[in-house]
Amino acid sequence: MKIVSSEEMQAIDRATSERFGVPSLTLMENAGTAAANFVISQYPAAQRVVVFCGKGNNGGDGFVAARRLHEQGRKVQVILLAESKDLRGDAAAMYAKLPLSATAVHSIDDLKSQRLQASLKGDLYLDAILGTGFKPPVRGLYAEVIVLMNGSKLPVVAVDIPSGADADAMAPQTGTIARADAIVTFTAPRPAHVFSLLTNGPTVVARIGSPTEAIISTLKLNVITAPDIAMMAAPRPAESNKGNYGHVLVIGGSLGKAGAAAMAGISVLRVGAGLATVATPKSVLATVAGFHPEVMTEPLPETDAGTISGRALNKIFELSEHKTVLAIGPGISRNPQTSGVVRKLVGEAQTPVVLDADGLNAFEGCANELNGKGRTLVITPHPGEMARLAGCTIADVQKDRPGTARRFACDHALIVVLKGHRTLIAHPDGEVWVNTTGNPGMSTGGTGDILTGMVAGMVAQHPKSAFTAVAAAVYLHGFAGDVMREKEGEHSMIATDLLTGLPEAFLRTRKAQENSVCW
Repeated sequence: MKIVSSEEMQAIDRATSERFGVPSLTLMENAGTAAANFVISQYPAAQRVVVFCGKGNNGGDGFVAARRLHEQGRKVQVILLAESKDLRGDAAAMYAKLPLSATAVHSIDDLKSQRLQASLKGDLYLDAILGTGFKPPVRGLYAEVIVLMNGSKLPVVAVDIPSGADADAMAPQTGTIARADAIVTFTAPRPAHVFSLLTNGPTVVARIGSPTEAIISTLKLNVITAPDIAMMAAPRPAESNKGNYGHVLVIGGSLGKAGAAAMAGISVLRVGAGLATVATPKSVLATVAGFHPEVMTEPLPETDAGTISGRALNKIFELSEHKTVLAIGPGISRNPQTSGVVRKLVGEAQTPVVLDADGLNAFEGCANELNGKGRTLVITPHPGEMARLAGCTIADVQKDRPGTARRFACDHALIVVLKGHRTLIAHPDGEVWVNTTGNPGMSTGGTGDILTGMVAGMVAQHPKSAFTAVAAAVYLHGFAGDVMREKEGEHSMIATDLLTGLPEAFLRTRKAQENSVCW
């Protein structure tokens, strides 16, 4: 799903009406109805709803939501932060349709007066004061009402965006911004919906009538949604066998780090690949083999330090024959001899390669050797590894994560999975996809190895749709973490818990509805 700027969103609305014949009043009606439906479905106990409305189109959405909630039997109080005579266009038209009286407020003193205190008593606040066309800072009455809402203990649902937020921001924001327990926005998300941490609850993107052809953006940013990757989670044909779903060779492991390669190997299978083989130093092979019987193993010559030796190169090339994907790096170590093996493998392999962990660190200072032109090459760095590859600081990476990932993907003709909060997947053509699944409970050793195996296993099943396969793996990886947070909580989660949550993540992805998306 495309991420659009606030200016582009306005153009989309105009095009929807002018080119595609959908009246703007219909868009507003659908938007307000979507907000009301969310309140009804997610807050069934909220029988008294206070709707704060500004005088612009966001207020118009609020008027529609108030009418719809009233029709469903909710007790609704509309607080209009303007005079009704100041309303214009669609907002005025929707105000005229209100089947209930609204209370016009001119100052915060009016709102705090004893006369209006009863009006503010409710079970939920609906924030329809300012929409995504607003540029902060917010001042005057609107700012004072935002402070009032923020001081309340009632749940707040934002219509389009929390009032006072800059929709185009790509980082957490400060200033006077309404808190939100949920956000219902429309057509396509703006950058702040994805990057600004505007709510700890769900963000819903509702379809309100704009055709796909009208949704145009130059940002080259997208958010991964379940419908985008649903084909990767679809039921399989009845006539299937393991040969249909690829064979991944995991190259990794070392003395003390055998578990990383083992976790990557089993993750290959858990995400659906047909076969997984882990090639690892012979001294740790028993540890890897004992991890799970479904994962095959191959011993490799090793250095005195228990890492993969340069003498292993020919055997690895032999093992690579007839494999669908190579996953290189989990637990492989930074031994200079082993790093040389990694660079040789990545440089010469024509089989799709997924490169992670110390496999990436093998290219520190020689990132020019990473070139995916004419083949599939996926790298999965965390910010520290990305900084070493890009020759910059971690702070530089974090300051412009989309730009860093995009530049490296374009310059090296490969797919970059830049891990972290809002993991990014950058395509060599410059498009960047943002993942919204996952949670802080996944901040534990081994989750990256699970991701490496999942990416390799998904690419093995869908080699002709490698980028979508990578996006699907990242999405499902985070989704599995979200499932396990529900069961285990954030503090007790460990990496292999993700494998337990993965079946449920697949199931929920298949069931996702296309009329709206949520994260």
